[in-house]
Amino acid sequence: MNEKTKEIGVRIKELRELSNITVEEMAKYLGVPEETYKRYESGEEDIPASILFEAAHKLGVDMGLLLTGEEARMHIFTVTRKGKGVKVDRRKQYKYEALAEKFIHKKAEPFIVTVEPRKGKPEMNSHPGQEFNYILEGSIKFYIHDNEIILNEGDSIFFDSSYPHAMEALNGKRAKFLAIIM
Repeated sequence: MNEKTKEIGVRIKELRELSNITVEEMAKYLGVPEETYKRYESGEEDIPASILFEAAHKLGVDMGLLLTGEEARMHIFTVTRKGKGVKVDRRKQYKYEALAEKFIHKKAEPFIVTVEPRKGKPEMNSHPGQEFNYILEGSIKFYIHDNEIILNEGDSIFFDSSYPHAMEALNGKRAKFLAIIM
């Protein structure tokens, strides 16, 4: 596993222990098996961005601290220049770029998500809360709760992210979308 994944796992473990939260409590809160959670902390398994978001909430910190090890300080505004967001390679099928890691006490977490074309239906994911996706480039097939929806550049979808969902790039081309996890 890469060094960044290990660093994030160590930060989560340290914050969990400082907060007197057991592995069992954290795994239950995140809705993952204890063994999966232990692999997150040890850096043996990539942590989905949605799980990072929820872990930060449970630990009472901003997600930026988990990603970078630095406390968010901005409370009026933060600017992220094109291509300069913190890269978060959390799942093989998606690449995330965090857009507001320096803003403190966020009520939502915005990302630019890149989906490369691949064969086969993508792995489904779910997490507590809601999500908004706006297609910036390309076309995707969006899977949610027994539905398949084609979204093209300029289309958007707002959904209950506790339902299993996934996105697949279409036409053999990369797709990009703005994702806001709440």
